[in-house]
Amino acid sequence: MKIAVRILLLIPSLYLAIAPVWYSHWHNTKVCKRIEIKIVDSADYYFVTKRDIMNTVLNRNGSLVGKTVKDINIDAIEETMSGFRELKSAEVYISIDGVLHIVADQRTPVMRVMPSNGGDYYIDDEGVVMRRRNLYTPRLHIVGGNINISQAMLSGVSVLDTSIKNSILKDIFYLVNHINRDGFWSAQIDQIYVDMHDEIDLIPRVGNHVIHLGSPDEFQDKLRYLRVFYDKVLPEVGWDKYSLINLAYKDQIVCRKR
Repeated sequence: MKIAVRILLLIPSLYLAIAPVWYSHWHNTKVCKRIEIKIVDSADYYFVTKRDIMNTVLNRNGSLVGKTVKDINIDAIEETMSGFRELKSAEVYISIDGVLHIVADQRTPVMRVMPSNGGDYYIDDEGVVMRRRNLYTPRLHIVGGNINISQAMLSGVSVLDTSIKNSILKDIFYLVNHINRDGFWSAQIDQIYVDMHDEIDLIPRVGNHVIHLGSPDEFQDKLRYLRVFYDKVLPEVGWDKYSLINLAYKDQIVCRKR
């Protein structure tokens, strides 16, 4: 019995002694058989393709299949992946069977931005800006007008970062997220326009009118008043009676008849 116990106690020690030797041998002799790329949530968003990733990785890191594990620089591949602005994160590892795995997690866009001075961008749920590609165009609220996309934003700095001085874009970010979380407003609001005075107009999908939000201050209250107006007034007078619904004045709704 004592001998059996001693043997059992020796097993973990033997494992700890042998495992590093085995890993060193595997690391020095095992070759990469193939590369497998997985794009998380690729059924929902389609901003980057497996071919994009494969071509970029091979162009910057050379041929990897056939190389021994010890000669493959995982850190360099992850650095390459960080260059994809469309990706939130990427994990790179080699499994015991010699397969190099690249698991990419795409960003989740919340709005599309089309400034009046040109350009076409998405902003994700972390406030990160990425250029729109023709590869895929999701259905999002479109923000246009007096919007400035700075070089810092294009380099990956979030619009929410304290170093970003464009406060209107931060306000728009919070407004759009509020709209997206509300089923009614998400369905009703189509476009958002910012004028030269940083005042906001909302373009609805239903009703031939413009909603002048004014400044983004207290936008939650303004939308709450508008919802009551939609529920109580417009069904009585008609959705096309007014050309402008003005919410710029505190606790008031001022309308212009068509």
